[in-house]
Amino acid sequence: MHVKEAAELAGISVRTLHYYDEIGLLIPDEVTEAGYRVYSERNLETLQEILFFRELGFSLKQIKEIMSDPAYDRQAALELHRKMLIEKRDRLDQLITTIDKTIQHMKGEIKMTVEEKFQGFDFSRNPYEQEARERWGDQAVDESKAKLGKMSEAEMKALQDEIHAIYSKLAQLRHGSPESEEAQAAIEEWYRALNRFGHYSLEAFKGLGQLYVDDERFTKNIDQFGEGLAAFMRDAMAVYADRRMES
Repeated sequence: MHVKEAAELAGISVRTLHYYDEIGLLIPDEVTEAGYRVYSERNLETLQEILFFRELGFSLKQIKEIMSDPAYDRQAALELHRKMLIEKRDRLDQLITTIDKTIQHMKGEIKMTVEEKFQGFDFSRNPYEQEARERWGDQAVDESKAKLGKMSEAEMKALQDEIHAIYSKLAQLRHGSPESEEAQAAIEEWYRALNRFGHYSLEAFKGLGQLYVDDERFTKNIDQFGEGLAAFMRDAMAVYADRRMES
């Protein structure tokens, strides 16, 4: 199968396949005299594995390290992919149910409790840990995990409630200026909350805000509290960080 056919089959761009070849992640079994890449059935199986890893948030660097390991077991990896995708599906189903109930609540058809409004949100696990490690190093992430690991179930629930409350507060402010006193006060609460279970410098805090917009997974997760919230938080976090770095 030529590169264009393989790209169309997988729903990705030709440039993506070229890049996978350049970094040694997926090298086609054949290249014609004219320079055209030809992908074998084995290549397509490898591409499927790569895309499963990508769907679950793994970086290309991590995928290459995992798949190049002599001990890599394709069947075991697929079984793990299945388990993780089922967990993801269940969480999305719960969020869809919460959205449906919220719409009914807004129409006056049902009455939601405060707890029901936040069913499906779970910040106790970080699906983007690899990106965090690559951007800020293992030590910061390990410190954060260690602090979270020492929390009791009640403390973890209190932290989740605090995070939900901050997100909800920021969502109400998102149509205003990120430089406003109210927005900056709420962002300071967010900065302090993050540093209770990790260590974020002002520079890292600003970078995290940018990641909220650059990574569509972050954007979708945050914007569930209100469309445009991720971009608003990015701007407010940048203002907060810049002001304190200048002072």
